[in-house]
Amino acid sequence: MRNTTPPTAAPGAAATETKERLSGDLGTTSLVLSVLAFSAPIVTVSGFIAFTVLFAGTTSPIAFLTATVVLTIFAVGFTTMTKHIPRPGAFYAYVTMGLGKIVGLGGAYLAIVSYSMIITGLYSFTGITMAALIQSFGGPETPWWVWSFAALALVGVLGYFHIELSAKVLSVVMVLEVVVVMTFNVATLSKGGAEGLSAAPFNAVEFFSQGEVGVALLFAFLTFIGFEATALYRDEVKDPNKTVPRATYLAVIFVGLLYCLSCYALVSAYGSTAVETATNNPAGMFNDALDRFVMPGFSNVSLVLVASSCVAALISTHNVIARYLFNIGSDRALPSYLSKVHKRHHSPYKASVTVSVVIILALLSVVISGADPGQFYGQMAGLGSTGVLVLMALVSLAVAVFFFRKGVPASENAWKVFIAPIVSAVALTAVVVFAIMRFELVVGGEPGQNLGLLYVLGASLVLGILFAAYVRSAKPQIYSRLGRQETAEADMS
Repeated sequence: MRNTTPPTAAPGAAATETKERLSGDLGTTSLVLSVLAFSAPIVTVSGFIAFTVLFAGTTSPIAFLTATVVLTIFAVGFTTMTKHIPRPGAFYAYVTMGLGKIVGLGGAYLAIVSYSMIITGLYSFTGITMAALIQSFGGPETPWWVWSFAALALVGVLGYFHIELSAKVLSVVMVLEVVVVMTFNVATLSKGGAEGLSAAPFNAVEFFSQGEVGVALLFAFLTFIGFEATALYRDEVKDPNKTVPRATYLAVIFVGLLYCLSCYALVSAYGSTAVETATNNPAGMFNDALDRFVMPGFSNVSLVLVASSCVAALISTHNVIARYLFNIGSDRALPSYLSKVHKRHHSPYKASVTVSVVIILALLSVVISGADPGQFYGQMAGLGSTGVLVLMALVSLAVAVFFFRKGVPASENAWKVFIAPIVSAVALTAVVVFAIMRFELVVGGEPGQNLGLLYVLGASLVLGILFAAYVRSAKPQIYSRLGRQETAEADMS
């Protein structure tokens, strides 16, 4: 059973902290909205959907449907694992159980680096967005980094407190985002778009016959990153064996259907000129359609929500990284102070503060070097997202291997423990390979120009593997803990 007893400080420990487990009472809705914030729905709809239209034309909704199907299949094995591996480490715990402690710790380090790159890039994008928003309303020109650090202060404060405070903030922002996006969808489709509604955008044969279909699928998959974090909150939700699987399925299906419907509405809003508009004005495609089909000036609401959506995504990503640091610190594969839980707020507050400090240093390096914040965002977000896709492929493989060794539990079947994980492993590996082959589309630049960035992902994976190999021989007591082993034993006792 999950430990719901409030943490107590160990003898001699500071009054404000404990090394016990996190706790909470998040419900399904709060958890779904918390992870939904990671994907920043209105940012995706107003920015990234145009790129799928650019590469897949009017059949681009198929890209989001395909990604939804594949990631729902991924969720089958992933959620099955959550029921049989009662550990809060998510990717870290699951890869460990399936592929061993050495690969598991390598995956954990890769997760930390990948999510850290995503959030660092997102901070620069948030700064750019906020500065542009102020100017669009007649305000003065301000440095992007001022708003990046302001957002960092807000996110750092929220991360210090209990997860339910962040969940409340994210819930409000997410509801507003979904309302605006659905207002556009309903208004556009009810008016028949520019040239009347058609089923042509859902012609799968035409979609898969196009030369750049892989690019469209790549962009679609990249917009789903984040929903897999549901398992990280295992100790902070009520009835995790039900809440985590339910929230995972709801998150991926809701995001997929929302993006698919929004893509169809955006294509319908322009009709035969959709590809031309996506080519010539991708940044303004959604906002122009908002003003035309909803009401003049409604795009101003979208501009404000894009800024708030960025902050919401920062909060969600910050919480994910803090919990990875907490879990790995608990296993002593990182400094143990990261595993301390605030006695009053029941939060991984030292891990959270550590995330903020690291991001401050990273942003300062960008500011001091004079690097282009827009280019920096593209590189960090793209590289980090690629790392997460690698992890998802590893998790799928780990699920299949784990149940191959353990056997099919009486409550499961071959589809859940073998077929679905293998299908998702193959599909996600194909996406990763394609992302590397067309890496210039992921991080920007000319073909082959930024492939060296992949060494960062490789180095983090190798570092975790080497450290695990070291503690196996030099510190077996630490090695035995890897993968939140003690947590699992406590749950099963």
